Amino acid sequence: MFLVMLTIAAGNTALQSVLPALGRSLGVADSAVAAAFSVSALLWVLAAPFWANRSDRHGRRVMILLGMGGFCVSLTLCGVFLAAGINGWIGGTSAFLLFILGRLIYGSFGAAAPPAVQALVAGNTTREERTRALTLLASAFGLGTILGPAIAPYLILGHVGDVEVGLSGPAFVFAIFGVAVFVTVKRVLKDDRGIAAGVHGAASAYPSIGGQSSGASVKAATEPKGGEKVGYRDPRIRAWMIAGLVMGHAQAMTGQAIGFLVIDRMNLPPAQALEPTGIVLMMGAGAALLAQWGLIPTLNLKPRALVLVGLVLAAAGTALTGMATSLYGIATAYALASLGFGFTRPGFTAGSSLAVGPHAQGAVAGKVTSINGASFVLGPSIGVGLYELHHPLPYLVAGAACVALFVYCWLSLRDVFDTEGEALGDPEM
Repeated sequence: MFLVMLTIAAGNTALQSVLPALGRSLGVADSAVAAAFSVSALLWVLAAPFWANRSDRHGRRVMILLGMGGFCVSLTLCGVFLAAGINGWIGGTSAFLLFILGRLIYGSFGAAAPPAVQALVAGNTTREERTRALTLLASAFGLGTILGPAIAPYLILGHVGDVEVGLSGPAFVFAIFGVAVFVTVKRVLKDDRGIAAGVHGAASAYPSIGGQSSGASVKAATEPKGGEKVGYRDPRIRAWMIAGLVMGHAQAMTGQAIGFLVIDRMNLPPAQALEPTGIVLMMGAGAALLAQWGLIPTLNLKPRALVLVGLVLAAAGTALTGMATSLYGIATAYALASLGFGFTRPGFTAGSSLAVGPHAQGAVAGKVTSINGASFVLGPSIGVGLYELHHPLPYLVAGAACVALFVYCWLSLRDVFDTEGEALGDPEM
């Protein structure tokens, strides 16, 4: 199950990391590249809750196989269409239109696997073991978003006979790996249709560059159903939801445009930009992990402070990224921005949880997950659209948005405690 989550996230982000170079080599508009992933993210956000409910009723194994099958078919088709464009069998625009059709399959069916994996693991662990086991699965999802861009440059293949594979290689390699995982799942897992496990899975946010796991999906999966209903505009969480949406879009805007920035600032041919882009993305991911696994536990800041500190760092980092002119400058500035977002995401998650009582934890966790996923629907297209107007623009806009959000959060966010001084909700969410 760890491999299922890892494969889905790594395959998606590997393709994301090479697509700017692919788009440039095929002569496709940068905005079309971003649109391909925005459409996929939109379908994922819409489909994830549907598949989570189906998983509860129709068996975990079937849903996992459906998700992995959609992943494999999507990547295979994407690889074929991109290879057709690389070899000149069809035009670049036609190749990308067909590529988007392949991404629709991923967005529609790939979301079926994560909630089924959660439910399967939860059903085979004790209550004491459950949160730790599901957190391990969430870490696999987060690890995949790091490994995908890191190994993608090594998956650029040469020729197979007279056919040039080139930049479409990561799609084919991950499709093959996905088939191996699919076969393993089919052989190892028993058919569990009709078996009421008494546990459920929850929708996971879209796996994307910079989209580290918040832990909210784990919380939603471990909370009993039928608790208190909480809306996005509930006064207790409204400010936290606004903060999460704005900071999520700032992160998505800057992450999606980074591949184009490396190509243009370093004046590299698209194929030669993959390793520098991978270095930048790995430094960003490492900085985010440093915040979440090292600095936050050490500093022991409350959620409001996490958000405020993170916004200051993210504002400086995004602005500096837009102005950087060397690989060192881009990488260090992007790492600073990622460090900031590494503070804000857990702060947003924990603050939303602390704002409500124990019976509303599941509902709030679902809202947090949906906000995190929604940021990667329009965020990439907005960022790349601004990039086409002026290369530093998405980074300067994201920096300005973080500054404005800092003022709003300073005035609107509060750490909530009960009458005995104990924190409400679950700070470990």
